Amino acid sequence: MAEIDYALNTFYLLMTGALVMWMAAGFTMLEAGFVRRRNTAEIVTKNIGLYSIACFMYLLCGFLVMYPGANEGGIIPPYDFSFGTKGQEDFGMNTDLGYADAADFFFQVVFVATAVSIVSGAVAERMNQWAFFALAAFISGVIYPIQGFWNWGSGFLNAAGYSDFAGSGTVHLAGAACALAAALFIGPRVGKYANGKVNKLYGANIPIAALGTFILWLGWFGFNGGSQLAVNDASNANAVAQVFLNTNMAAGGGVIACLLVSRVFFGKTNIIYALNGAISGLVAITAAPDTPTGYEAVLIGAIGGLLCYGSLVFLEQVLKIDDPVGAISAHGTAGIFGVLVVPFTNPEASFGAQALGVVSILAWGFVLTFAFLYALSFITPVRASDEIQNKGLDAEEIGVEAYPEF
Repeated sequence: MAEIDYALNTFYLLMTGALVMWMAAGFTMLEAGFVRRRNTAEIVTKNIGLYSIACFMYLLCGFLVMYPGANEGGIIPPYDFSFGTKGQEDFGMNTDLGYADAADFFFQVVFVATAVSIVSGAVAERMNQWAFFALAAFISGVIYPIQGFWNWGSGFLNAAGYSDFAGSGTVHLAGAACALAAALFIGPRVGKYANGKVNKLYGANIPIAALGTFILWLGWFGFNGGSQLAVNDASNANAVAQVFLNTNMAAGGGVIACLLVSRVFFGKTNIIYALNGAISGLVAITAAPDTPTGYEAVLIGAIGGLLCYGSLVFLEQVLKIDDPVGAISAHGTAGIFGVLVVPFTNPEASFGAQALGVVSILAWGFVLTFAFLYALSFITPVRASDEIQNKGLDAEEIGVEAYPEF
């Protein structure tokens, strides 16, 4: 029976990890739909590149930085580079975890790529490709695993009682913090703010963006459901089922709230806000998809969607921060809300510990990203020139047009 349980949990972790990996396709389609035609091939290249870079960096150092097996309650974990040298015979049956070490790595590595994908959307259409790839390596090898250790690797946030089931803070807020710093450092796209006006630079393909959103919605069942880490008995199976239910309902709540608000206040049903409503609802429920009821999940998703809606307007209109896909709001603002709302459904969580997590993760990602880009700018241009932006990054960096027939 022990071997059957072990095999079942390992298989479940691998399959849910594959669902999360499919979210890379969702982010790619979402961003490709929200950028203009002349930058489509470039954003697709960034997404497949960042996924591959994140996987390599997490194998090289990230996994053992995040899960060192020592320094409990600490801030900076110890690490070594031995994980990448392990073969099948070195893993064996880990009875402490209840599933294979290699399956654990695979499930964790796709979360890293999700965090980096958030940055890709926020700096779309004006960040040079190889500067972005350097940032992707830094986030996945340093920024993400160290703050991940604070929570999931038994660091100081875990010791303080911080609760984040699947990563509203650890994954989504961390990625959004890096995205905010990058967007501020690079500045807005050419033509976004001109003559005192905020110009709408609409994407080229709304159906593709919608497809990306549905792919993300599907992948999120692996993101949240897989974080239960086991499905080998009735208790775990019931927990997974509740997580799936809540994940789905939160996304629906986010969409409905954004559809209603856009219609009431603007007289039109804005599809862009509706798509971000789904994502922000999913982000909001991710910190605690296991404890709410279905109706509570709808409410959490709806509030997350409304906060995202307000944040999108505030960042664009007031702070003049250009975010082509709304990633900072959908993952950052909704991520903060998701972390802070956990104590309402989980009596073991405290507002103090949750607030500590928000401040720590936000400050860590923002400061290190800004510092890295500042240092990188002395080596290579980080922002694409106005001339390149006007011509399109596809022509400059890819040499292949996404829609040549037009």
